Amino acid sequence: MCAPCCFSQLACCFGSAACSCCCKCCPKIKQSTGTRFMYALYFLLVTVICVIMMSPTVADSMKEQIPFYSELCEKLNAGENCQTLVGYSAVYKMCFGMACFFLFFAIFTIRVNNSTGCRAAIHNGFWLIKFIVLVLCCAGAFFIPEEETFLEVWRYVGATGGFIFLLIQLMLLVEFAHRWNTNWSSGVKYNRFWYAALAFVTLMLFTAAVGAVAFLGFFYTHPEACLLNKVFLGINGSLCFIVSLLAISPCIQRLQPTSGLLQPGVISVYVMYLTFSAFSSKPKDFMEIDGRNQTVCVFGFSGSESERKIVTGLGTAILFACVLYSCLTSTTKRSSAALRVYRNSEPEMNFNVCVPDEFDEEKTGSGQNVVYDERERTTYTYAYFHFVFFLGSLYVMMTVTNWFHYDGHKIEKLLDGSWSVFWIKMASCWVCLILYMWTLIAPMLCPKRFEA
Repeated sequence: MCAPCCFSQLACCFGSAACSCCCKCCPKIKQSTGTRFMYALYFLLVTVICVIMMSPTVADSMKEQIPFYSELCEKLNAGENCQTLVGYSAVYKMCFGMACFFLFFAIFTIRVNNSTGCRAAIHNGFWLIKFIVLVLCCAGAFFIPEEETFLEVWRYVGATGGFIFLLIQLMLLVEFAHRWNTNWSSGVKYNRFWYAALAFVTLMLFTAAVGAVAFLGFFYTHPEACLLNKVFLGINGSLCFIVSLLAISPCIQRLQPTSGLLQPGVISVYVMYLTFSAFSSKPKDFMEIDGRNQTVCVFGFSGSESERKIVTGLGTAILFACVLYSCLTSTTKRSSAALRVYRNSEPEMNFNVCVPDEFDEEKTGSGQNVVYDERERTTYTYAYFHFVFFLGSLYVMMTVTNWFHYDGHKIEKLLDGSWSVFWIKMASCWVCLILYMWTLIAPMLCPKRFEA
């Protein structure tokens, strides 16, 4: 039982066979899913290393726990206590190597339409060889000459790619809101339960949005301070109210009958989340109260070291889980279509759960069965998949190093205030609202483009 599994894993590492688990009790896995999972694993591994490189706490712990740490650093020519392997410059180099890896595959897999060709075989297999290539790319980045020039140029490349990745995230959120409403609205024809579910979820979303406005108004404003918070909270709240009215206006309903309050509910909740995140990322405001300088307009906690570590750890985990989710979900053919302005109004929900399996399945003597679902055509665009991970690499690089406030930054301060992060998140609110407004008014401005 062990021998066939070993041969299967060797074929996966050195050949074009799909990866699978050795345990036969695992449910069958599609080849396309397994491939994306492996690339996500590579991405996650480099991301974790970048987080470690930006953490003095981890570096100090390694110095204490690893025997002959200083001697090992000298043999690796990494400087005293491996100084060249920590800090923002090391993260820039690691992410440069990962970005080059994904960019190469983005170019290499252009116009691959099925999994039977040579390029598709390399994309779906040879995992150990590709892992070695990724390691060599990341290691080679540490030998780039003219380090200061490289870091300066790469910083602006990373900022550009990070902004594009943010834009893709926002476009997909708008597409998700429209698709959710279309699917559930189409379900009303089959079962009135969908109408009740739609009304309930819409009510919950707007309750959360209004509650968020009240929460932000209570904790992040002050009668005599925090003018910026008051202005932006008023602007964002008003814009959410305007798009909600626009979504149910007669002129929009005439061209988009499925437009309702669910979509603006989703957008409003996300905008309020981004507003909260922006306010939390802003440098703290101080005010003299009873003769003492006190912090105002913050949602305070006890501030103990252990509590700060828990908050930072959770915030970091949620952030990178969202990045990974965006990389994976944005590469399906359905989500890729959202990057164009045209949106098909046909519902994609299938209410018949008894769908026959149309794909070939490889039955192994031991281990997990693999469904080869891409023999005739790919289920996602390979080149776009790698390009999104390329942009995700740049976004991770900029986020871990605190965008343009990288000097002296460490991962433990990821959730501390910085003006660059504040403005990026606030701009994301407005871009999200503008994108949603455009999807509402575009059919009126360009009716021929949106004809069924």
